[in-house]
Amino acid sequence: MNKKLFPTTPATRLKLFFTLFDSRWEDLTRDNWAKTVYRDFSAGLIVAMTAIPMAMGFAMAMGMRPEHGIIAGALACVVGRTFGGSKYQVYGPTAAFIPVIAGLITKYGPANGGDFETAHGFLILVSMISGVILIIMGIYGFGRYAKLVPNSIIVGFTIGIAVAIALTNVEDILGIESFKDLMGQDEDIKGGLIHNLTTAFGNIDKINGWSIFLGLMTFALTKTLLRISVFIPGPVIAMGLATLLSATFLADKNIILVKDLYGSIPNNFFVFTPPMLPALNGSVVIDIIYFVCAIVFVSGVESILCSSMADKLANNQRTPFNPDKEFFGQGMVQILTPLVQGFPCTGALARTATSIKAGAQTPLAGYFKAALKLAMAYNLAQYLELIPMACIGGILVWVASNMIKPSEIREIKHQGKFEFAMMTYTAFMVPLTDFLTGVLSALIIYFVVKAVFKRKTKDTPGSELEAEPMENSHASNSQK
Repeated sequence: MNKKLFPTTPATRLKLFFTLFDSRWEDLTRDNWAKTVYRDFSAGLIVAMTAIPMAMGFAMAMGMRPEHGIIAGALACVVGRTFGGSKYQVYGPTAAFIPVIAGLITKYGPANGGDFETAHGFLILVSMISGVILIIMGIYGFGRYAKLVPNSIIVGFTIGIAVAIALTNVEDILGIESFKDLMGQDEDIKGGLIHNLTTAFGNIDKINGWSIFLGLMTFALTKTLLRISVFIPGPVIAMGLATLLSATFLADKNIILVKDLYGSIPNNFFVFTPPMLPALNGSVVIDIIYFVCAIVFVSGVESILCSSMADKLANNQRTPFNPDKEFFGQGMVQILTPLVQGFPCTGALARTATSIKAGAQTPLAGYFKAALKLAMAYNLAQYLELIPMACIGGILVWVASNMIKPSEIREIKHQGKFEFAMMTYTAFMVPLTDFLTGVLSALIIYFVVKAVFKRKTKDTPGSELEAEPMENSHASNSQK
């Protein structure tokens, strides 16, 4: 291992972390700078157009306001690209954070007698604590340990989140959203799943057929256009068409719009929002520990997974991503992004893949994405509030459908019954309990069973051959 690129002591790591022009920029040279800058600009533009509706949808699913998603995605990309460890990674709001942030906003916000400002301030506090922990983990070389999380649990977690997102957007698409009981915007995934389905079926007589049409149209059009070419901003086109239809032909069909739930979307994006601590008691202390652990876990695992995927997808033949520097960059993201009306963000798998397919080669693509996203949102703010909620629901269901990959499920199945069982367990537990309970219980079961199995194989003569499939499966997970 090159100690200059991957230092082995805290002091040398810290020096590298503050070296802004490091190996991530090695593909930008005097000979190719014009071509590289053009490719990065093109990739940034495509991702920016795709990211606006997704960021709004993620923010609303978390219980935040639409503009918070736009701000968080732009600022996280600037900070992550500056301090992170990957050449290609695009940072922003992700589905994995929905149950975490929605749970906190629900518990400390208006749904439980609090107010949004206090809940947001508490989110900022736990995010900043998480950021400090991630920075310390990066300095002391903990990045490599994120790779130890079994792939079966990662895939199961992803499936569980996807199912929860899809089901908690049922009311948006059906058009039976209640102003007092805002589906998916006021509950955590834990209680929201059953609640939303019950509410949907309990109000079956209030279904708006035109809302269903807009939701399904958004889903189908987005999926179809992106299959044709990554250079076609499917979500933007679908969102624009749905908005146009709701403002003209469907103007009198009682379609619920973003402004009906959130009012006007301001374009004074950068407003300082300080951290806040609710009245301290035992429950608050437990919540601080819970949400900090959740943010650290999602940030660490998803960013490492995304960085690894990015190197493979880009066929990176030169310096690979640095997991410790990525942890440091994630820490900076979680500290700085929430302070300006944002919330925790991490590496976004779909947007990173889109950026690479669109030609991105250096961190410049992330900077272009952030600037272009803010510029477009600033000039379109008055129109973004006219988007139908069914359209937002359709985009989130499209996101959920992309999270479930049959090839990954087949791969886990081939690794053995135990790995497949752990994937299935995690996929069920995440939406039925809560994010951290589902994942942590799966990790405990996984490593306890592994330890017991290894002990039995050592104590039982001739059992080495029987143990081989499970051991090979674990090796496969570690390599991935």
